[in-house]
Amino acid sequence: MFFFLYETLGDQSTFFNVFRYTTFRAAWSMMTALAICYLAYPWFIGWMRERKLAQVIRDDGPQAHLETKVGTPTMGGAVMLAGITVAVLLWARLDQPVVWMALAILLGYGAIGFVDDWMKVMHKSSAGLAGRWKLVWQGVIAAVVLGVGYVGGELDPTLAFPFFKNVVLHFDVLWTGAPAMLGWLYVAFAVFVLVAMSNAVNLTDGLDGLAIGPIMTSAATYALLAYVTGVPAFAEYLRIPYVEGASELTVVAVAVVGAGLGFLWFNSYPAQVFMGDVGSLSLGGLLGALAILTKHELLLVLVGGIFVLEAVSVVLQVGSYKLRKKRIFAMAPIHHHYEKKGWSEPKIIVRFWIISIMLALVALTTLKLR
Repeated sequence: MFFFLYETLGDQSTFFNVFRYTTFRAAWSMMTALAICYLAYPWFIGWMRERKLAQVIRDDGPQAHLETKVGTPTMGGAVMLAGITVAVLLWARLDQPVVWMALAILLGYGAIGFVDDWMKVMHKSSAGLAGRWKLVWQGVIAAVVLGVGYVGGELDPTLAFPFFKNVVLHFDVLWTGAPAMLGWLYVAFAVFVLVAMSNAVNLTDGLDGLAIGPIMTSAATYALLAYVTGVPAFAEYLRIPYVEGASELTVVAVAVVGAGLGFLWFNSYPAQVFMGDVGSLSLGGLLGALAILTKHELLLVLVGGIFVLEAVSVVLQVGSYKLRKKRIFAMAPIHHHYEKKGWSEPKIIVRFWIISIMLALVALTTLKLR
């Protein structure tokens, strides 16, 4: 919206020219999301407590959770989604399709998470929406958004490889006879990335503040990647794919950081509110969308390394038990393994944050290694 002021009033007053700069609008996008969340959470927490809409703790989880986390309001991610959406609508260029694609994933996945959370608090059960239906709807939303983007030309069916200069896989020319069909293979790959990252973040959301730290780190990393990807001079210098309009995703990514800071104020140990699936599924999906839309899909394995580690620990645990009837970890996801080993909750959280920051820095070094 504010960019529109520059377009319409920039010639009449130099004051409005400040809205043309992505960095200025990104900074205020973060502050807007932060302010909304910081001001809204006290009311939200009180409202949820009055109606006893609290997180349902699994019986098979760590015993300490049954003693300390029962009664804590959930669905706090809804406030973050509101803060991010308002910030993006105010400060991003709304004439860029990639912005709307990112918002569609955020809100679509948020709707799935909301239904799941609502079923849990209403039925006083940890079951919620069946896992297969969550996967189905995640796949449908991702396929629709990315499919429309591919048909409209906003989604480039190429895959750039980190650490290597000018190494790009072109899905649409793998087989000369059917370029359009093979282009859809990239869409299928992108759908997998979105669904996988969304669920990986969901698995990580098990301790106070554990998930939101790496979410903010990953979002900040992709904010920088989006900016350089959307500026032709930077993209050419760094030998990375140029994506028109990608710099506007910086405004989206830093809004996540701002909303995350506002949420963390109330989610830090001991948490006053949990984000719930409405937060973890949507923010995980958005991180996947940022990776795809900036053409740094494979780099997500590094940037979101904590989420990958959590998801892999579950896959290994389940696979090992089914094949060998033995468990690899004391409990999965892996953060529960360290709880079982006697690590305190704050120690696990901070150490996972440190690892997340280190992985993000390694990911950024790939820009120069190319």
